[in-house]
Amino acid sequence: MIPGSFAYHRPNSAQEAVKLLAELGEEARPIAGGHSLIPMMKLRLARPEHLVDLGKLAELKFIREEAGEVLIGAMTTQHELIASELLARKIPIIREAALVIADPQVRYQGTLGGNIANGDPGNDMPALMLMLDATYEVLGKGGSRRLKARAFYQGAYFTALAPGEIVTAVRIPAPAAGHGWAYEKLKRKVGDYAVAAAGVILEIKSGKCTAAAIGLTNLGETPLLAASAAAALVGTSLDAAALARAATAAEAQVAPASDGRGPAEYRRKVAGVVLRRAIERAKSRAA
Repeated sequence: MIPGSFAYHRPNSAQEAVKLLAELGEEARPIAGGHSLIPMMKLRLARPEHLVDLGKLAELKFIREEAGEVLIGAMTTQHELIASELLARKIPIIREAALVIADPQVRYQGTLGGNIANGDPGNDMPALMLMLDATYEVLGKGGSRRLKARAFYQGAYFTALAPGEIVTAVRIPAPAAGHGWAYEKLKRKVGDYAVAAAGVILEIKSGKCTAAAIGLTNLGETPLLAASAAAALVGTSLDAAALARAATAAEAQVAPASDGRGPAEYRRKVAGVVLRRAIERAKSRAA
């Protein structure tokens, strides 16, 4: 289908963007890469009267280290995440997840900010932000503020953003040196959302898991932080019994829908399968 008519705006700064959004009101939507909003507009599920394009905001395109954290601008593309030497060293799971988002054409245009701010439970980066305990920097007409990723997602396409606010950057505490990581994603075909996906970060000392974090993608109305599954790993040697307990805890937490990717019960079991695979790969990478 063809989207309804709309007015197009292309601000030159983040401040100009939020000013426009405030002036235009509820009928205005910001757009970054457009890979979530444009399909909804084509289906007439979204009919904004104004689009505020953030594409010229070079000030929001960066990756740098700052006071023990990695700071990523919201307009940084998936391709730039993949190419970042800093991320490859400090938080390699971001690169691994970016590599399985859609296809190269999408990754050249799609942004981190758009992926995390839309509230789409099928997007890959939000679950990683939960497990990495990221903080979102947000700008609106009232100024800037910070929101924890773990308090950001409130329902499908519903977040803690106030009307007219945009995400400008993401702050991520750098995981401990020598941590193990993996993002395991099952999808039907290239470019599709996950049937189920799991991200895992592990710390291992003297053969025992001392810390773990797990995020789950497209298995509920929001991305999921699987705290119980992670707790099942801590203090263990990550043996088969520990992996089974973690998988069982994850399967108990998720609430997938029955859709074209499979019935809910199948997707629930797949959640346990991808989690086991991710734990095993993360364990193999831990120094």
